[in-house]
Amino acid sequence: MTEFILASASPRRKELLELMGLKFKVVVSDADETAVKQDIPVNLYVQELAMLKASATAKLIIKNKNALVIAADTIVTLDGMILGKPCDKDEAMRMLKALAGRSHEVYTGYCVMRIRDGKIVCSSVRTEVKFKPLTEQKILSYIRTGEPMDKAGAYGIQGLGSMLIEKINGDYFNVVGLPVSSLSDTLQNEFDIEIL
Repeated sequence: MTEFILASASPRRKELLELMGLKFKVVVSDADETAVKQDIPVNLYVQELAMLKASATAKLIIKNKNALVIAADTIVTLDGMILGKPCDKDEAMRMLKALAGRSHEVYTGYCVMRIRDGKIVCSSVRTEVKFKPLTEQKILSYIRTGEPMDKAGAYGIQGLGSMLIEKINGDYFNVVGLPVSSLSDTLQNEFDIEIL
């Protein structure tokens, strides 16, 4: 029987796997994400980060031959620049001002790794998100909630940040942190695991 392992401490990814109906354990590694160079296309970069996390977690559970590791990484880009998690309120303000009234891209790379035979399948999904025009007061009010501080791009679409969004083009769950539709296709087509 397959044992699913989520290689992420993200509460959002945990909720999305639960939404898919999967029973899983969380095993987080101390993967060094700085080892992946940013000088490659963004869609490959997020896949490399996901593979790094999956590999590091696989080493921790290598004796569990029934395990299937799922790892993911999400980044926000604007004009080709990666917007990570803000280090302070000033950086959150700069990011949100830059995003206001404009479209940006959210990429999630994910990797599924089967311990038994070492099979690895990685993919990435891109979603375009457009922000409403925002006043400085609206941005300050949002920053005061604390929500932007632990999120790439300084916003969470699944929370109060949803009120900043004008529209999205693509997979909503990808912006939250895990493209569940694409992941379920990978599990079915590559690993013969049917969710529905």
